[in-house]
Amino acid sequence: MVTAQARGWDRLTNGELLKAAEEAAIDLFVTTDRRIRYQQNLAGRRIAIVVLTGTTKWSRVRLHFERIAAAVNGAMPAGYTEVDIPFR
Repeated sequence: MVTAQARGWDRLTNGELLKAAEEAAIDLFVTTDRRIRYQQNLAGRRIAIVVLTGTTKWSRVRLHFERIAAAVNGAMPAGYTEVDIPFR
């Protein structure tokens, strides 16, 4: 696992970030930005995107690890999957 911050990509826009990730042969992008689907043309991309929706509070996210792992394992190039993390 690599974070955008660790790569120095944390200041890139979504389009630049996806391009940098693909150029670095990263095949999966996990984010909480639900708008990425509408802001970026995902057709033809090699990278798969998994978006965590709802809350991003770690105490809630960790309770849904199996669902997140299933989405990650089933991710396909140019695919987009949302995993809802309930607030309660």
